[in-house]
Amino acid sequence: MRNTNGQNVCLNDSLLKTVDGSTEPKVPTPLNASESEFIDYIKFHGIDEFIKSLRMIHDFALYHTDLCFDKEEKSALFDLKILWEGFEQITKS
Repeated sequence: MRNTNGQNVCLNDSLLKTVDGSTEPKVPTPLNASESEFIDYIKFHGIDEFIKSLRMIHDFALYHTDLCFDKEEKSALFDLKILWEGFEQITKS
């Protein structure tokens, strides 16, 4: 994504790294009540269970069906992949 000054921004831990190599600190934003409750529920239920379920749905849809996927379905499968990879990052921290 381009900034107003035309530079691309890459995320890197707690810093924003621009294409020219300079870094700027991220501004942390607190979670609202519903976001916090959602994350607490996921942790209570078991993050590993969500990862397993999301991978299973993704793999079943992609590898075990004869359906043809258009752009919308491919995007949905990619969204599932983003979710389980995000959950994996939570378990690492």
